[in-house]
Amino acid sequence: MNPTYVHGYTPREAQRLLDQAGTLAELLHHDTGYPAGSRVLEAGCGVGAQTVELARRSPGAAITAIDISTDSLAAADRRVREAGLSGVRFQQADLLNLPFAEGAFDHVFLCFVLEHLPDPDRVLRSLARVVRPGGTVTAIEGDHGSTFFYPDDAYARRAIEALVELQRRGGGHALIGRELYPRFVAAGLSEVSVSPRFVYADASRPAMVEGFTRLTFAAMVEGVREEALHAGLTSREDWERGVRALQRCAEPDGVFCYTFFKATARR
Repeated sequence: MNPTYVHGYTPREAQRLLDQAGTLAELLHHDTGYPAGSRVLEAGCGVGAQTVELARRSPGAAITAIDISTDSLAAADRRVREAGLSGVRFQQADLLNLPFAEGAFDHVFLCFVLEHLPDPDRVLRSLARVVRPGGTVTAIEGDHGSTFFYPDDAYARRAIEALVELQRRGGGHALIGRELYPRFVAAGLSEVSVSPRFVYADASRPAMVEGFTRLTFAAMVEGVREEALHAGLTSREDWERGVRALQRCAEPDGVFCYTFFKATARR
């Protein structure tokens, strides 16, 4: 399985992912961590933005990080080594054809992966197979429908809607955060618990304004401009107005809100 990643694999996108990971580390990962000696599978590690957090918060765990892209794996390996971390092994693998025995891992972790897959339910079942009975599966996803901001702007909302539609056409689902609970249950997992992680950014939180409003979300929307124009989802003028309106939310009187969802369950 090689799904379309709507944001592309450019150096700019890699940097955006790193900015996002650093800004949201405490919000998303204050309760992420696995015991020393545990076998952990990170599914869809990409360029390693989340792998670094996972390894840093799980000293002594044996982490296997997989991705379909060899270029991304090389970047992730380099990033982990540059961070001075160990205990991570990288391997190319397809999420629907995992080269691991049933129950090979104590825990599975994935972050911002299911939203890009055409069949997330099948992937969840595939991942559940390689977790031992009683082991855990954890997924973190966003939901672009949870976006609220001030000043409100119709062009900005339409730009976000265009991104959601682009992802849908590519086989993904940008609103999947709200669906984690029923999807985990449908995959046969038990003790499912979903925790919303709310981002609130205003001038009293300058690190969040810069790291999330400007460098993560506005940059993410801006980065799919050519794809949105090519798909006929907007005009160049309207798109630019929408991006400027999102960037306007990073000004001293602006506010930006977004919700991530973190689901954990047992096999």
